[in-house]
Formats: sequence, structure tokens, C-alpha cells
Amino acid sequence: MFFREYGKENEKVVMLLHGGGLAGWGYESVAKRLSEYYHIILPDIDGHGDSDRDFVSIENNAQHIVEYINNNHNGKVFAIGGLSLGGQIALEILSQKADICEYAFIESALVVPSKFTEIMVKPLLDCSYFLINKPWFAKMQFDYLKIDKTLFEHYYRDSCKITKNNMISFLKANTTYRLKQTLKKTKAKVIVLAGGKEQKNIIRSSHLIADKIPESCIEIIPELYHGQLSMNFSERYIGIFNKYIKQTK
Repeated sequence: MFFREYGKENEKVVMLLHGGGLAGWGYESVAKRLSEYYHIILPDIDGHGDSDRDFVSIENNAQHIVEYINNNHNGKVFAIGGLSLGGQIALEILSQKADICEYAFIESALVVPSKFTEIMVKPLLDCSYFLINKPWFAKMQFDYLKIDKTLFEHYYRDSCKITKNNMISFLKANTTYRLKQTLKKTKAKVIVLAGGKEQKNIIRSSHLIADKIPESCIEIIPELYHGQLSMNFSERYIGIFNKYIKQTK
């Protein structure tokens, strides 16, 4: 993994985990705004961005982050957030260590496995991976994501870095992840977020996550697509972040 940090002088640590196919820059706008009050850490998940490790599994990434927090922050941070694949890793972190944070913000995390999608990942990438470094193809993929157009150069640069094996690995992990029974033991206040225009399996997953965790809240934001909250509307994301923290103080 590779870790970028903002607001190091601040005491409370917030770690934010990006989505699959992206890198830490996905949370950069949020990080810069929150860094006035918090010490923000943006990892590049294994197999992404500037990480020096291949992607093995969601569980393996979570273990690396737990070890990092144990070694660098006395085993606990103030909050952990995650989008999509990053949200799955955040859930796994909560499952592995119940007291690792006070708050967790889980955005658009899939926990409804699809065997068919898992089977199709490799053959589809075998046919299409050669297009990954073509600007027109990257632009088409990027437009489908409906995220802030100013992020395209970051997206194109880092998508070109992802090897086919890493892409297969994280896409398979993403589509097969299941909630662990230990998640219900988390001591964190968990806020589950999703856009109302996301795929039905993401919205269903959001309710499953909230049902699994006793101390949780859920917000489905009607007009938003996948990943738009944190990546397109950082002020709105921070508004939700601050709302829940103030509610429990």
C-alpha cells in the first residue's frame, strides 16, 4: 500500500479507502476540506495507484490496514470511510478488530455475491484488457462512472497502471464479498450511505449492512449514482460526516 497524509498536525485520524479502479485521489477533495480539523490518511489499495503490492483479497488488505493502525496509531483511529471496494475493506477491518475506530462511513459497498459475475470477470477482461490504455476507452468508462470530469487525468493515469491480474483479482473479490459474523461486534458507530440511482444490489446491500450492525444508521440519497457523494459532492459528504459526529458527542 501507499499512504498519503493531510493535516498531520491534527490529533484525530480519519482513514478513507477509495473504490476499485481508482486511487487515493478519489477522496482528495474530502481530505483537503477535513484536514483543517483531522489528520487524514488516504491509502492506495493494493494493486492500485502507487501501491507496491499486488491485490490478493479484501481480507488481506484489511489485515494490512489493521497492522498499519496498530503500528502507527496505537491500534485505533477516529474514523474510517470507504467507497465500494474500499467500503468492503472498511467492513472487513471492522470485522477483524471491533474497537479500531469510533465511526465508520460505508458508501456503496456490495455484499450480495454474484457467482455469475465472478465467472464472467476473467473472460471479459481477457477480451477487453488491451483497451485499458486507450484514451477513448478510458473516457467511455469514466463517463459511465458519472464522476467529476476534473478527475479524468487521475483516472486515466492510474487505470493504465492496473495489471490484468490485479484487475481480475479485485473485481472477483468485489463481486463475491460476504459480511462476516464478527461485524456485528463492532463498537463503531456505522453510517451506511448509498445513492438512490445505484444498482438494486447496492441498495439491498446497504440495508443488509445496516441490519447486521446494531449501532448503525442508513441514508439513501435519491438523486445520486454510485460514488457520486464522496467524489462529486465533498461538501455534502462532509455535512453528513459532521452531522453524525455531532449527534453522538
